[in-house]
Amino acid sequence: MSLPFKFSPILLPLLATLWWPPTAESGAAFPIARGQDLFGEVMVVDAAQTDTLLDIARRYGFGLLELVQANPGVDRWLPGAGTSVILPGQRVLPTAPRQGIVVNVAELRLYYYWQATVSEQWVETYPISVGRMDWQTPLGETKIVARIPNPAWHPPESIRREHAADGDILPTVVPAGPDNPLGQFALRLGIPGYLIHGTNRPFSIGMHVTHGCIRLYPEDISHLFGLVETGTPVYLVNEPEKLGWSGNTLYLEVHRPEGVGDYAVALDRVAARLAQMLDGVPASVEWELVERTVRDALGVPQPIWKRP
Repeated sequence: MSLPFKFSPILLPLLATLWWPPTAESGAAFPIARGQDLFGEVMVVDAAQTDTLLDIARRYGFGLLELVQANPGVDRWLPGAGTSVILPGQRVLPTAPRQGIVVNVAELRLYYYWQATVSEQWVETYPISVGRMDWQTPLGETKIVARIPNPAWHPPESIRREHAADGDILPTVVPAGPDNPLGQFALRLGIPGYLIHGTNRPFSIGMHVTHGCIRLYPEDISHLFGLVETGTPVYLVNEPEKLGWSGNTLYLEVHRPEGVGDYAVALDRVAARLAQMLDGVPASVEWELVERTVRDALGVPQPIWKRP
């Protein structure tokens, strides 16, 4: 196996054992063991001659920026035939209640938890788009207050003014259909004006491009819509650095899409969290690896400490 670009050293041992044909991730359910925070697998695929990272993201259930983040040095528009592309399918669960829907804005990911039995819990995860810098997705706790098939879009006056300034005159109502930006399904949040919905522009998934709503691939919102009930709790968090356990090993996963965020501030957050979790940072923590993981921000969990 020949890799046509340079990986961070922290990924090389992982890749040596993780080369196999992948399957699509979106909609796959993973069991969550009590006290465990890590699930999923890292995989690698070869790009075809005509592939872009957008094509690969859609094919395997990822968002664009998470593939860009995990594959530094790979051209997002023309990776090239045979180029190895990492699919970062292993994840640390966000530190939010493990019930209903959890949206980690920093990660551009939605998690949905469900109980198979009283003692058996599962999680599904989906790539999402969230609000851009001037229309940020809100944070906090809310719930699903309505399920809307074939939604009509009533663009707010603020959005109509924005489009009008660019010469694009929006109607007061966009009916259901192929031109509707909400797609075929919408879940209304208890925060007025915000939805979890589909899209008629699937190439936009995995980026900061919305007016604050949470956007999913059409196939993903269709699946999620069939699972979620009115009243389902929703937790909107912003957690760019995640720490969690698998067995006795502590993992760190860091997201900084498009380089947004300050490395030193992120490192301080990780240090504070480690001290809180471990009642002080043990000398045996691989601090050089922690620093490299924060700096590289590949979005792939790295083992940084093991209980003695």
